[in-house]
Amino acid sequence: MNEQSFDELLESVRDMGHHMRGELVQGVRTREFPEPDVKAIRERTGLSQTRFAYLIGVKPKTLQNWEQKRVRPTGPARALLKIIEVNPDALAAIHVREV
Repeated sequence: MNEQSFDELLESVRDMGHHMRGELVQGVRTREFPEPDVKAIRERTGLSQTRFAYLIGVKPKTLQNWEQKRVRPTGPARALLKIIEVNPDALAAIHVREV
């Protein structure tokens, strides 16, 4: 590694440290994605925790942890919650066969 590459790498590590401490870093764009209010989203649907969890494909305990903010939903679950937040009637399109 040449000296210029090393200096650039060292500078980027320093920038990362500033960013992680919440300090502004020149030239770095950040985006914030607000945490979904899972309880409010579920309550807007009028469904119980058990039924809501069943329809979105998670265990009721997982839903409870999200609602109590002990754990954050991630990935596809977060995307699905966003869809339901914008359009609570989207759950009506989910047809789950009772067993």
